[in-house]
Amino acid sequence: MSQYHPPLKDLAFLLGDVFDFDQHAQHCGIDCDTGTVLAIAEEAGKFASEVIDPLNAGSDRNGAKWHDSVVTTSPGYREAYAGFCESGWNGLRFPEQYGGQGLCSVVATAVDEMWHAASLSFALCPMLTNGAIEALLTAGNDALKETYLAKLVSGEWTGTMNLTEPSAGSDLAAVQCKALRQEDGSYRIHGQKIFITYGEHDLAENIIHLVLARTPDAPKGVKGISLFVVPKFMVNPDGTPGSRNDVRCASIEHKLGIHGSPTAVMLFGEGEGATGYLVGEENRGLEYMFIMMNEARFSVGLQGLSVSDRAYQHALAYALERVQGRAVGEATTGTIIRHPDVRRMLLGMKSRIEAMRALAVYVSMQKDLAHSNAAASGKAKARMELLVPVLKGWLTESAQDLTYDAVQVFGGMGFIEETGAAQYYRDARILTIYEGTTAIQANDLVGRKTQRDRGEAAFALIGDMMADVKVLGENGHPAAQRLSTRLASACDALRSAVNWIIESQESAPRAVYGGSVPYLHLWGTVVGGWMHARRLQAALRKDGAELAAVAHSASFFAAHVLVNAPALAATIKEGGSSALDFPDTAWLE
Repeated sequence: MSQYHPPLKDLAFLLGDVFDFDQHAQHCGIDCDTGTVLAIAEEAGKFASEVIDPLNAGSDRNGAKWHDSVVTTSPGYREAYAGFCESGWNGLRFPEQYGGQGLCSVVATAVDEMWHAASLSFALCPMLTNGAIEALLTAGNDALKETYLAKLVSGEWTGTMNLTEPSAGSDLAAVQCKALRQEDGSYRIHGQKIFITYGEHDLAENIIHLVLARTPDAPKGVKGISLFVVPKFMVNPDGTPGSRNDVRCASIEHKLGIHGSPTAVMLFGEGEGATGYLVGEENRGLEYMFIMMNEARFSVGLQGLSVSDRAYQHALAYALERVQGRAVGEATTGTIIRHPDVRRMLLGMKSRIEAMRALAVYVSMQKDLAHSNAAASGKAKARMELLVPVLKGWLTESAQDLTYDAVQVFGGMGFIEETGAAQYYRDARILTIYEGTTAIQANDLVGRKTQRDRGEAAFALIGDMMADVKVLGENGHPAAQRLSTRLASACDALRSAVNWIIESQESAPRAVYGGSVPYLHLWGTVVGGWMHARRLQAALRKDGAELAAVAHSASFFAAHVLVNAPALAATIKEGGSSALDFPDTAWLE
């Protein structure tokens, strides 16, 4: 099993050369520089590789266990989580008034990639806690903030997100969980929630559930959903955990992957009812929950990058040492990295990962700008909102391909669990599903992010990409010429798809939404190419091995990924109208 190596060199290139983090920090009023970010990332990388990564394979074999409503996490998790919290990693991005360090989104993105790469299962616990913190920071009243935030920020307590019910998956309008008002201002919560990540565990002394439920007089549909804080243990006046609330874990799921992460069935109010406290106003719960959801969607996109890079590192290490056969054009037997198709797979993984990481850093910079007083904050907010579904959807879909190819590099040994290659493939499979499937991300991209403003944000981004294409095309380097030509064609294909969606939204809505996932893939393909353009522009100011590596990666992406853009545009415009509006489903049987 290869050891995880944090991507510090690539991160330094992105922050120092591609995006100029120092200038970004100045624009946003961030008291941090590139050197500080890299120093933090180096320490995070040590913790990820030395403490978390060694637990990953073991947690796959010996996952979380349930017995009589009690969940025991995988061996080593408790000690690792305690060290994680003691080192202050849980509070990195949150306000200092609640015990956090108040660092920016770029820093959080850099270190979060490492946690998820070391172990998706382990990192899911702080990821969900972060979402709960964001919701309370935004919509919680002073009493809720005072009671819960410091302990959540420190990691002493963890948070969950309780949306899904047996009859209410993606359709949250079907939520049936009930909330009954009490004279003291609290609520009694009754209902069942399923698929609750870290809904029960032994890592922290209290678990703070954020639960969607309905009051008796609430409007029907999503407009009648409210959000409640429901602690596992009630909180004493001195802030310590008190009596047990009426909340119980009925079971945990047996899953394809992420075995170290307990996915719980939660029962609220088997007796008099679980005590809950309203977050914000009644009937605005979905609005508040989307604060958690959007934060989680960005994080899940980051998970796609993380597991892809971990699988790539594992496959590369194997390819460098595995001796098998004589490569085409060579006289002697050598390692499999000499074989053209193994190189194709490895370079394909590397070029996609580099585009994915650059996009994650770019979107995190837009998050920083959107929350600053900078003049560009409005544009940054629109761009961030446009790109979050792309990042979630494209990075997680890419992870399916890249972890698949990692198994393929191993050949037959990849199918054997002991090599560890299969775990990344299995773990990655959930990423396109939870926190909104790829289709949900794509529908959001079509409806809210393209049609609502009639493509204003989309066309603005395409314009910025084309400006970089023009600059790149003026450079005589062969890689610059190849990439600029392909990226220009891809931008034209994307612009035509945006125009078609806007023009067809009223006359052929089913055809438009039938092509929404290819539309998301088209966006990912094009912005991935743009990230390579930004990387190559930075590398062209250098020379030698660094330029050669960036140029090879950009050229591969142009020839193997960007080349698909016109075909995706054709699929969007032509692929949905004929079959998707067929009057019945008999032809599927």
